Amino acid sequence: MALICESQYLRNMSQSPSQQIRGYRPLFKKHRTSLRRFLTRISKNQPRGLDARIRSLEPGVWKTVDCLSCANCCKTMTPTYTDADQKRISKYLGITVSAFQKKYLERERGGDRDWMNRATPCKFLNLSDNKCRIYSVRPADCAGFPHLRKKFDVYGHVHHQNVEHCPATFELVRRLKESLSLNG
Repeated sequence: MALICESQYLRNMSQSPSQQIRGYRPLFKKHRTSLRRFLTRISKNQPRGLDARIRSLEPGVWKTVDCLSCANCCKTMTPTYTDADQKRISKYLGITVSAFQKKYLERERGGDRDWMNRATPCKFLNLSDNKCRIYSVRPADCAGFPHLRKKFDVYGHVHHQNVEHCPATFELVRRLKESLSLNG
């Protein structure tokens, strides 16, 4: 049985951006635990052909999710900034890397100590239209988000994190769980 009916997703697409993300929040909360358990289970015992199955499901995700009407990633999460990202963006902004770091970034606490946004929502997000002010030079992490096409054995942990923040990830994982339960 489907977790959420398709018509509910299509109805969400006709709503305003704020209505659309508000419609997803209860779904995230309701299904977060079961979808995370599912991701943990398939991470430990990856089904044969998982990446191919994900690639086959992904186009349907984009029929129900529009990133520009959401931008929840930019509003609630932060990308990591590589050294190359920092150099490219600071050059675009006409400031030094040091000035860019001081104004916009901070080091992650613990872990890898990656460079992250100092605050959310991202300072480069135009909140009136959900477009990125530095789109042409955005961080590689943003350019690849939500990482649906990347190999699951490398990016499964990212889906685990993103499932409650990104409607596209949520929808892909929901479809994947349904697909594997029907076929497995």
